[in-house]
Amino acid sequence: MLNKVVIANRGEIAVRVARTCRELGIATVAIYSELDRDALHVRLADEAYALGGSTAAESYLNTEAILGIIERSGADGVHPGYGFFSENTDFARAITARGVTFIGPPPEAIEVMGDKISSRLAAERAGVAGVPGRSEVLTSPEEVVAFGAEHGWPVAIKAAYGGGGRGMRVVASPEQAVDALESAQREALSYFGRSECYLERYLTWPRHIEMQVLADTHGHTLWLGERDCSSQRRHQKLIEESPAANFPDAVRQAMGEAAVRVSEACGYVNAGTVEFLYQDGEFYFLEMNTRLQVEHPVTELVTGLDLVEWQLRIASGEALPFTQHEIARSGHAIEVRINAEDPADGRFTPSPGTISAFRAPAGPGVRLDAGYEAGDSISQYYDNLIAKLVVWAPDRERARRRLLRAIEETEIRGVATTLPADTVILSDPAFIEGAHSTKWVEESLDFSGIAAAPGAPGSDASRVRHDVVAEVDGRRVSVALWLDGAATGATRPAGAAKARRGHPSAVVGSGSGTVRVPMQGTIVKVAVEVDQEVHAGDTIVILEAMKMENAVTAERDGVVTSVTVKPGDAVSAGDVVAHVA
Repeated sequence: MLNKVVIANRGEIAVRVARTCRELGIATVAIYSELDRDALHVRLADEAYALGGSTAAESYLNTEAILGIIERSGADGVHPGYGFFSENTDFARAITARGVTFIGPPPEAIEVMGDKISSRLAAERAGVAGVPGRSEVLTSPEEVVAFGAEHGWPVAIKAAYGGGGRGMRVVASPEQAVDALESAQREALSYFGRSECYLERYLTWPRHIEMQVLADTHGHTLWLGERDCSSQRRHQKLIEESPAANFPDAVRQAMGEAAVRVSEACGYVNAGTVEFLYQDGEFYFLEMNTRLQVEHPVTELVTGLDLVEWQLRIASGEALPFTQHEIARSGHAIEVRINAEDPADGRFTPSPGTISAFRAPAGPGVRLDAGYEAGDSISQYYDNLIAKLVVWAPDRERARRRLLRAIEETEIRGVATTLPADTVILSDPAFIEGAHSTKWVEESLDFSGIAAAPGAPGSDASRVRHDVVAEVDGRRVSVALWLDGAATGATRPAGAAKARRGHPSAVVGSGSGTVRVPMQGTIVKVAVEVDQEVHAGDTIVILEAMKMENAVTAERDGVVTSVTVKPGDAVSAGDVVAHVA
């Protein structure tokens, strides 16, 4: 067994890995940026070393700094978590070249499967069909236009060295090709350190179903079960569950066997996930994530296996002690990602800030994997995942109701979260019936009833909430009073989170000619110039916050009279970036 592991990540996954390491008696080494000096993953580790810098590029993507910490700490293993360097071949090779164990697949497997283009080719060689697409790097928007003309619109541009929906853009027409390719390349470079992208056909109503695999160094490759990750927005997963609803067992078996063939075709070792799109009874290879997935806890709850433990054991040379037929799956698990985003009126605006209060849920079958506690700050420079709330129950309906109860118990103040939107999703008949798809959240659900909280941009900032507990005829009641401000009349949609939870929103458009940014972030593109005519809804600048690109648009028709920012500028919520007269 390994003795000391550097966890080359931050946030929730770094905390998750550290906990299992401690249970196994493995010492842990945390790394941290300037902004994460007092973060939870740092506080829980046995040792911690500074990387310097604030942005991901300056810190968690600084290879030399991480390699220096590995040497100084004397660690014999490195766990990359997910994101950052978890699927970076050069990083894995740099680790293994120093005689240190990379807790993941061999660099050669990452090279084949981490590159989504070569992974398509490997899957084809294994007899597993992929989504129709181009197995080569995009070099120009003209290639996007030609592909769309041949296969039909929309098409999907995807990051070749990424996953999790980062660096993915759906292009609905030839006119969108230039901006979509530029945006996908920027996001891919920012999140994965590589900008290469490729093309695929965009299916009309698919489900996103992935298969968890484990492979040891003794020639054993097993599939553990599927996860349905179809509840997505902007190609980011919101809710995941296992097993998939309304999923024939014959398809499950065939998909599991296909996942094993794909894994063996690239010499895969350790934990990995083979992702598929499923539509009309057929499934297509999508990609292989050569790392631990964010949603791995749902598989853990239905199988009883600690996937991080098995990552560590496999990396230490142990053989899997069970066979495919001995893997037992029981009950149903559902996970919601608690992201620092404000879903008010369906905008899902990034919401960095400091968590002023954090009350975790509890009770039977409830698990919370969090990367933050009350008093911790969520930075604009990193991913917006605060925590994962996961439940298990004997069947899907009881798991769904248990999750709604757990969400109701959860309280997070100081930043907005996606919990109210999760409640809307879980309460919708399409989800209850298992009839949803990857496009369902954006095309079918209505989040307009989720209101901005007082004190947030776009609301009455003078209003202060006071929760008062009183007794009426001997019955205890809780009443919320808004003082020093007028009532907004905001209501809570049926099934949505109660109004006691603070969820600040983005700046609400007022129709003025002053264009302000709704959140802290970095300007990555200025889309207009002085004297240019624009219409309401036209993009003025593109702002990156929490690894997401957000278009800031004009609120009225007119002519741009001034632009006050340039690419690379850091801005704060409410800053003026342009004027339209």
